[in-house]
Amino acid sequence: MRTKSRLRRTISKWANPDEAEARDLRAAFSGTGVVCIGDAPDREPVRLRGTLRTVTLRPRGGVPALEAELYDGTGVVTVIWLGRRRIAGIDPGRALEVTGRIGSQDGTRILYNPRYELL
Repeated sequence: MRTKSRLRRTISKWANPDEAEARDLRAAFSGTGVVCIGDAPDREPVRLRGTLRTVTLRPRGGVPALEAELYDGTGVVTVIWLGRRRIAGIDPGRALEVTGRIGSQDGTRILYNPRYELL
């Protein structure tokens, strides 16, 4: 019986790699004072850690804006630096810690001009 349950667990990890990745990210980015993106409250100071999935340049109101998607296994938040075309070290796949207040626009959670630390 034990072999079956161990085999089932192994197969379930293979069957759903996104879930396994999310579990690994949650374990890697947990820490003191760090909040999971999925649990982070809106309009309150938060400290988040995650991996950048995408980084794009999208002008907002004629002003350049660097936009990145931060993912930690529990949720996604869009991080936007206004007035920036590029920030050294901000690339897809990079681990990042950000501090700021989360807002919402058109159903998307957004963090404008956060303080950040490359991990």
